[in-house]
Amino acid sequence: MIVEETLPVLPRAVFDCSLYLQAALRRTGPAGRCLDRVEAGEVELLVSMPVLDEVREVLHRPELKPRRKGRLTDWIADDLLAWMDQHTTLIPEVPALFSYARDPDDEPYLNLAVTAGAAYLVTRDRDLLDLQDPDSEPGQALRQLAPRLTILEPVEFLHRLLPLTDA
Repeated sequence: MIVEETLPVLPRAVFDCSLYLQAALRRTGPAGRCLDRVEAGEVELLVSMPVLDEVREVLHRPELKPRRKGRLTDWIADDLLAWMDQHTTLIPEVPALFSYARDPDDEPYLNLAVTAGAAYLVTRDRDLLDLQDPDSEPGQALRQLAPRLTILEPVEFLHRLLPLTDA
């Protein structure tokens, strides 16, 4: 894991926890392809300690353990955590700049994106995606703090990074 020291030269992104889980369960799907773009050096992926803690906890939940084909194993979870250690930038201090009453569990991702000046927050979470609504009061407040932040789904993120023929 890299600790932030220099100004970014790549677009910065925050992935929500469900994206990591989806990538662990199906590395060839859109979430896994988002990780491929990070690995290819096309985007800088940001994390904070609260984000890492949640990803670690979710990846090791007993209800996700193997009972049938396609379930998450400890090996797959540990492999993804090791990947994150090598391919993410840790933002050590993330103040609580934005509160989100609709889903307070999303605040670590939002505050990370705001603090680090991320261009993208990639998610399938409807609570987060709804912040893109120009008429929503929370969305307007978020735009005041992070006017360049775009919240989008994995496939749309891939299309923004790559030509349509590659995504």
